[in-house]
Parts: sequence; C-alpha cells; structure tokens
Amino acid sequence: MPLVRRDYEGPEDLRSMQELARECWRLEGPYVPVTVGDLAWLMYQHLDKLSETRIRLWIEEETGKARAWAWLWLPAALIFLVHPGERDGPVLDELLDWFEREAGSDEGYLGITVLEHDERAVASVAGRGYRPHEGAMLHTVRSLAEPISEPLVPEGFTVRTVQGEADLERRVEVHRAAFAPSRVVPESYRALMRAHPYRADLDNVVEAPDGTLAAFCLCWLDEVNRVGELEPVGTHPDYQRRGLARAVCLAGLRGLEEHGAETAVVYAVEGSGAAELYRSIGFRTISRHLELRRPVEPGNKPAPSRVNDSITG
Repeated sequence: MPLVRRDYEGPEDLRSMQELARECWRLEGPYVPVTVGDLAWLMYQHLDKLSETRIRLWIEEETGKARAWAWLWLPAALIFLVHPGERDGPVLDELLDWFEREAGSDEGYLGITVLEHDERAVASVAGRGYRPHEGAMLHTVRSLAEPISEPLVPEGFTVRTVQGEADLERRVEVHRAAFAPSRVVPESYRALMRAHPYRADLDNVVEAPDGTLAAFCLCWLDEVNRVGELEPVGTHPDYQRRGLARAVCLAGLRGLEEHGAETAVVYAVEGSGAAELYRSIGFRTISRHLELRRPVEPGNKPAPSRVNDSITG
C-alpha cells in the first residue's frame, strides 16, 4: 500500500506514533523499543521539545496510519520504530538516509539506538559503519501475575498517587531534585498530565512526614496490550537509602495490575543501582538498547545512500 513521507505536524501525529507502538507490542511484545508512555514522556517532559528535535513519519496513504517514524534528537541521536510488515521494504533504509541527511555533526559522531533483539535493524545500521558504543540500556520485564511485595516505608511516610493540580508543584520539585539539573517545570508537567495516556492514579509518590514528596514512580498503561511501564523513577537526594524507590515501584506495579496490566517493562543502565533495584523486585533482562555510533568530522554531514520523499508503493 502506498506510503506518504512527511514531517511531524502536531499532537495527532504523536497519537499515530503511539498507535504504531501499540500495534508493534500486539505483534512482537515485549521485544519493542518503546511504549505509548515513552512517547508521551519524551514529548512533554520539557517545554518546546520540538525545537530540539526533528520527526519524520511514513504514513499509509489509504488509512492514515503510521507505519514507521524516526525521531532525531538534535544534533545527532536517533530513535525509530518500523512496523514489522515494512521491514522487507525500503522504509528502514529511507529512514536512516533521512537521519543522516538531517543530523548535525557538532558532537563528532552520529548515534542510533537499536534494540539488540532486532537483528535486522542492528545489521542495517552496522552496515553503514556504525559500531556499538560502551554501555547499554537494559530492556527488562516482569509478569504481574507473580506476587508483588507490599510497599513498605518508614514510619510517618505514606505511599499514594498524585492528586492532580494540587500536587503539581511538589511533583515537579521532587523530579527536579532527583534528576538535577532538570528542565522539567510545572508548565511542562501540566502538559504531560493532559496528554494520552497519563493517569494521575498511576503517578505514584512517597510523601514524607512534613508533606514533602520524597520519591516517585510514574507508570503508563497500554490497556490494549495489558502492558505497563515504569518511567521515570526517582528519589529526592535527602531521602535516599531508605527503601523509598523500591516501595514506590512496588506500589506502581500493584496499581498497574489493579488496572488490568499483565506485564510490566522498565529500562535501566546496565550495571547501575537502578538495574539492581528492578532485578530485586522481579524484573528480568530480555534485551538491551544499544547505541551504535559512527564518527563524522565536525562541520561535515554524511551523504545518505538514498533519499526518497515521494509517495511510493
């Protein structure tokens, strides 16, 4: 079926990108590099996100459904998703050509993130001269049919969910403290709270005795595929090493299970404390998100092997 290639035009396109992620989970889950929640978080966590990115879509002309998308984080980092039904065609090569044409070279390299399980994509990227960069992000999952431990916190602390606008300022404060320096601000988090598929009853926090929010675990639910994601998770530096991150993640898992999820997914840097935390609450590694890099001379752009922006079969 003919495809239209065009740039991102607005929130309706984000929903199309999320629907593609949802369809890929239906067909290939859990070996899919993103969830519907990932895309909402990536788009809305900061203000003016589109000013620092470029997005390209491959859309089925007849149905209007996205069959692939490429998301360039300027100057030179790419994430992408291609429908399994398009992998035998030209779309992946076109997508990589587009990235190499649009990317800058200020960093001295181009970087593409690929799920290790997707051997075809790894081979295609490697065939263009990209090589694995040190470190990787673990792709971990757990069944929510398995027992989920009770979230235990020190006396005086409370595990609960966000109460909408009333918690906005404090919710942003704890995120900024956990990920300092952070560009998350009340305006961006408010936009996130209005975005699909955010749910306040899956935005879990730990409240300290003085009313400060001490830890958080934002969960995202794909109701169609019954999969939930934990992203992001953090603890205020003043409250670390008290088991709060573990407790709030367990609360998040229980909330996802109560809302119908059967599987949970979370990502963590290989060898990190977060990876050990997730392992301790039942997650197991099934793949890795690899960053493959190719050096380029600053001031120069690589010449893509093929560029095709037309409507084709």
